[in-house]
Amino acid sequence: MIELRTPAEIEAMRPAGRFVAETLATLREETKVGTNLLAIDRRAHDLIRRAGATSCYIDYHPSFGASPFGKVICTSINDAVLHGLPFDYDLRDGDLVTLDFAVSVDGWVADSAVSFVVGTARDEDLALIDTTERALDAAIAAATVGNRIGDISHAVAEVAHADGLSINTDFGGHGVGREMHGDPHVPNDGKPGRGYPLREGLVIALEPWFLQSTDELVTDNDGWTLRSADGSRGAHSEHTVAITAAGPVVLTDRSHLGVR
Repeated sequence: MIELRTPAEIEAMRPAGRFVAETLATLREETKVGTNLLAIDRRAHDLIRRAGATSCYIDYHPSFGASPFGKVICTSINDAVLHGLPFDYDLRDGDLVTLDFAVSVDGWVADSAVSFVVGTARDEDLALIDTTERALDAAIAAATVGNRIGDISHAVAEVAHADGLSINTDFGGHGVGREMHGDPHVPNDGKPGRGYPLREGLVIALEPWFLQSTDELVTDNDGWTLRSADGSRGAHSEHTVAITAAGPVVLTDRSHLGVR
C-alpha cells in the first residue's frame, strides 16, 4: 500500500533524515585504509545508541536474506554493491566502499547510502561513483508533483546509459515511512510518463546503483552480500526524498556537512 504523508509527518521525519546524514558523514570521515568493517559497524551501533534511534537492519529478515541481517550498517566493498554484511576485513588502499544506513527515530525511517574510495583512487572508480551521484541528482529533480515513477526511473537510466552502463532493475528505490521498505518500487530504468503518479506527501528512497561492466548479481556465501557476476566494481548513492508542493525535499541531505 502506498501511503502519503502530511506536511506535519514530513517534518517529523526530518530528525531521522538528519541523523542518517550526520552518521554517514561521520563514518565516511573516519573510514580509512586499515579500518576494519566490523569497527565501522560498532561505531554505527554506538551512534545509534547515543541518539536513542533504532536500527532498521539488525533484525531485518526479508525473503531474499538467508537469516536476520545481524548488523546495523551495510558495508559493500569493491565488487560488492548492495546489502554488504560487515565482516572481519581491514580496508586496503584503493578499496571502493559503499556504506548504506537506515534507522528509525521516533518511529520514522530514513535511508541513505554513499560510495567513496579509501586511499589511492582509480579513475574508473571515481567515474562510476560520479555516475551514481549524477543519476541521483537527476532522480531527485524528477521527483515532482505531476510526474510519475517512470519519469524518475527514466532520469536515472539516461545518466547511466550515457556513461555506457547497463542497469539491473531487481533492486531499486522504495517507499519510506514507518518501515524501511514500502511501496512503491522505484526501478533504476523505466519509461517516462508511466507508473504511479507522484503526489504531494510521497516519501521515497531513490538509489541509483551500477556495476562497471555487467548488470548481473550473485549472492555471496554470507547469504546477503550482492556482488557483480563478473567481478567488476559497483557504486551506490541514495537519499530519502519527500515530494512536496514546493518541490523535492532531500531529508538525508549531507551537503551542509561537506559530504555528498
